[in-house]
Amino acid sequence: MRTHVVDHPLVTHKLTTLRDERTDSPTFRALADELVTLLAYEATRDVRVATVEIRTPVSAATGVRLASPKPLVVPILRAGLGMLDGMMRLLPTAEVGFLGMVRNEETLEASTYAERLPEDLSGRQCYVLDPMLATGGTLAAAIRFLTDRGADHITAICLLAAPEGCARLEQELEDIGVPVTVVTAAMDERLDENGYIVPGLGDAGDRLYGVAH
Repeated sequence: MRTHVVDHPLVTHKLTTLRDERTDSPTFRALADELVTLLAYEATRDVRVATVEIRTPVSAATGVRLASPKPLVVPILRAGLGMLDGMMRLLPTAEVGFLGMVRNEETLEASTYAERLPEDLSGRQCYVLDPMLATGGTLAAAIRFLTDRGADHITAICLLAAPEGCARLEQELEDIGVPVTVVTAAMDERLDENGYIVPGLGDAGDRLYGVAH
């Protein structure tokens, strides 16, 4: 597994405002959207392309286009939905699937409660959107779900990551035989006793959409 922390002043600038507890939900959503597009630029460096011949107004030329099958973007519900527009802005022709996973707050284990994905993902590159790589359980389960259906290249895009989550992800996925890359805006210090990233930014879903009562 490869972990890539995007080192760019604009990424750090936007992330700082996301972390600030005074940032309201509309501003948080807009900044998360912009930040995901910056992360997606780095995350798609290995996107598969095919050579194509075109003609400019001046002459013939050789270029590239996205190869088939098209990449599949998979937000993990619900917080991953807040990252979808930013990703699709860069990959508008990609296909989108959805994976609903919930973490048991006592055991910190993840389980699937909903999915809308092709049954056969053979030969597909998948981009998984999950704001927080905290304990790593949810993301590990999601990646294994995709590789079990045949996906052969996985890139996870996370706003934040914790060392414990990355270590668990690497341990749980060491036998899948598929390249996995994590692209994140920052590697934070640690997890607290409740499994939250420190210093983190709080609960990403609540920050994006508010708290339902």
